Amino acid sequence: MNFVDYTNINALRVKGLTEASFNNEQLNHFHDFIYDQVISAAVSKLTKQYGNPPSPFSFFFMGSAGRMEQSIWSDQDHGLVFTMNTDEAKEYFLKLGKEISEGLELAGYKKCSGGVMASNPLWCKSLKDWENQLGVWAGEATWESIRYLLIFADARSIHGEAGLLRRLKEKAFEEVKREQLLLRMLHNTMFLKKGIGVLGQLLAETHGTYTGSINLKETAFFPFVNAARLLSFSEGIKETPTLFRISLLSNDLMTHQEKALYSNNFSALLDYRLKHGSHRDYDSGHYVNINKLSKDEKKALKEIIKVGEQFYEHVKKLV
Repeated sequence: MNFVDYTNINALRVKGLTEASFNNEQLNHFHDFIYDQVISAAVSKLTKQYGNPPSPFSFFFMGSAGRMEQSIWSDQDHGLVFTMNTDEAKEYFLKLGKEISEGLELAGYKKCSGGVMASNPLWCKSLKDWENQLGVWAGEATWESIRYLLIFADARSIHGEAGLLRRLKEKAFEEVKREQLLLRMLHNTMFLKKGIGVLGQLLAETHGTYTGSINLKETAFFPFVNAARLLSFSEGIKETPTLFRISLLSNDLMTHQEKALYSNNFSALLDYRLKHGSHRDYDSGHYVNINKLSKDEKKALKEIIKVGEQFYEHVKKLV
């Protein structure tokens, strides 16, 4: 595979997006299909150049891709785990991680500005090194290491031996429980951008490219996503989608009515972003121009934001 092949995959992505964008589930399965095309192409290229992968491995996504909550555009958040703990294996799989990252960029997926990619040795490790790394992050419990654990919690295997990632998820959850990190995780996610003002108005950006638009990612998505992720640690829920996490909460922790309220509003938020997001590129997909919304559409968005804040406040009391 070469430059032309990855750009052909991008053409396939662009062609299929319109048909795949009717609902969140269909859209995210389509993204997975494109990812599989890119990863398969990268593995094929590495195999021709350097031989077969030296050991079983799992390539996994994190972030919105890991939770299957991507919009039309998505960026890269991924990692890689492999079983063979040798320098040769590390060199091979780091090359594979770099190839996949380059291929994804050519296929239309922006690189992660924070370097959370399998092309970075921090996110491309042997099973043994990963287990050690998770223990170090939990033991350090700094703001940055807690952030890494929160990022890793959304990991979902998309290619290779999924059992390797399951083993690491078990390790991560055990470490968080042993070190009693839930409260620190809560503190790590407490800054939430206000979406509604004291007079009940939607709070739009006041300067810059998105003046007049509201940032759905920071004002609406973060409260739901962060709250559900925190509860997944306390409840031992390894599933990554926010809706799955809410549905799997014990009835002792949250009533059926409360779970339905939070799930229905998060589902509505996913649909709302698809319908009203700008979607010119990755960044614009997080914004909605409030001047283009009807009175009823503004009311619906306010309700979603209020329920998200209510969910997060609920979880703060539980943690």
